[in-house]
Amino acid sequence: MNQYKNLNSLFEEFYKKENVILDSEMKNHVYFRVGGPADILLIPESKEQVIKTIKICREKSIPFYVVGNGSNLLVKDGGIRGVVIKLNELKNIRVDGDILEAECGAMLKDISNEALKNSLTGLEFSCGIPGTVGGAVFMNAGAYNGEIADVIESAEVINDKNEVVVLSKEELELGYRSSIVMKKNYVVLSARFKLQKAEYDKIKETVDDLTRRREEKQPLEYPSAGSTFKRPEGYYAGKLIQDAGLKGYSIGGAAVSEKHSGFVINKGGATAKDIIDLIKHIQKEVKDKFGVELHPEVRILGED
Repeated sequence: MNQYKNLNSLFEEFYKKENVILDSEMKNHVYFRVGGPADILLIPESKEQVIKTIKICREKSIPFYVVGNGSNLLVKDGGIRGVVIKLNELKNIRVDGDILEAECGAMLKDISNEALKNSLTGLEFSCGIPGTVGGAVFMNAGAYNGEIADVIESAEVINDKNEVVVLSKEELELGYRSSIVMKKNYVVLSARFKLQKAEYDKIKETVDDLTRRREEKQPLEYPSAGSTFKRPEGYYAGKLIQDAGLKGYSIGGAAVSEKHSGFVINKGGATAKDIIDLIKHIQKEVKDKFGVELHPEVRILGED
């Protein structure tokens, strides 16, 4: 039963009606294509709506969760109680000299393309990451020896006191797949990236090479959340999983990719429980065989 159903009127006062959705199946909003319903899904179209929404949720003790493109997210089969705020409509991008500024819902591939168009280097690593700017700052996303910490100058966030503040790179405390945003449950509204001028053709060559490598090595034909586990210090998660004999191992509709063992995929008809059970099995096998603990990189929300 949706105990928050009667609260939709709070948001319909300042949202378009079609952007306040009751019992929205989260499997339609995450790359894994699994997950039960969110009580109330909100799709804001301005920063002001986001700020007001979070203020209401905090004042009325309504649980809320902020998501972007759902590319690094696993929602459990029972869905999410409370409010889910999906930010992917806040996607403006602006370039001024060597500074690129983007709203939280802008896709990383789009800011990478915008940088390329302006002959700016630094964001090539992000060209194939299917997430948004907000999620990328939240977890200091990275790929191919690059990460957000390399290029970010500052981020505009809503802090835990509902104040909008600008945090410098140092204040963001960006570490391996972590940030102050993650630790304190802040919400990213936008970010500024300091890039460098370079030759268009050289930037394009790098982007094309990274795109080719991604397409060759990753199981992009199946729903997944990208790399399932963080890289354990001194090891590679994919190699540990493969060496544990788990390539292709499946539980229900969830499987370890035959193409890249670091990816858990939905090979068809998987439930969130299948995926979670497989993640736990992989963790146990790798720990038992090699004494290494694997920690999920994917963010898991909701209830069973």
